[in-house]
Amino acid sequence: MTDPNSQVPTPSSTESWFTPGRLNAQLVYGLYLVSFVVGISGIIGLVIAYMNRGKGPAWIDSHYTWAIRTFWIGLLYALISTILTIFFFGLILLFATAIWIVVRCVIGLQKVSANQPIERPASWWV
Repeated sequence: MTDPNSQVPTPSSTESWFTPGRLNAQLVYGLYLVSFVVGISGIIGLVIAYMNRGKGPAWIDSHYTWAIRTFWIGLLYALISTILTIFFFGLILLFATAIWIVVRCVIGLQKVSANQPIERPASWWV
């Protein structure tokens, strides 16, 4: 079902957490946030995003691309920060990486809840 004033479909009552759509993208972002406590959940979120990318509308695909890039870029930043913990500023960079991941997840959650696409899903920034 679609809202007559919008080109983005509104969630239907048949939408599932495990099919491409708004709830599924929210699940991916939620798993990323839970991964700060239960590390494996981030990998599960990544797998779900890869499995559903290209199967839904373009606005949802922008969220899957954003989530996938958040995982890989966050992992790269975390590895670099971990190596730099030899120096004190590595700990600061590790903390900044965690904040970067949380901010991207919150932005994603806000946009997907409002049925809006990510404007630049390939961005390295927020």
